[in-house]
Amino acid sequence: MEMFRKTLIVKSNTEGEIVDMTEELRMAIVASKMSNGLACVFVPHSTAALITIEYEPGLQKDLRKALDHSIPKGIEYEHHLMWGDGNGHSHVRSSFLGASLTVPFHDGIPDLGTWQQVVLVELDIKGRNRKVIIQLIGE
Repeated sequence: MEMFRKTLIVKSNTEGEIVDMTEELRMAIVASKMSNGLACVFVPHSTAALITIEYEPGLQKDLRKALDHSIPKGIEYEHHLMWGDGNGHSHVRSSFLGASLTVPFHDGIPDLGTWQQVVLVELDIKGRNRKVIIQLIGE
């Protein structure tokens, strides 16, 4: 069993931006020289998330609308009262979406569905530089 780790810095420009990370995952698998194993993709930030989605403009809009409806910005969050930074909704959204994904890979290819991409979702009130860790175990 081997391990491989790659750390990326991903720049987002605005709240709600969705960044396709699928090619970075594929390149990490190739660089690892492993054929089979598991990839953990992790974002060590409390106002960003990693999910899978069909990366197309309609679904990107739908996701933003669903988040606005389910976890709205315009309500009072205790986080706002504590810190005054206006991003309580960002933290809650991240908690619901999650900070990591596990993707198996076989023959050097991630086992993703035809219309499934790995994406980073920027949830904070402004763009940021985000660290994304891709760690592989396999053979």
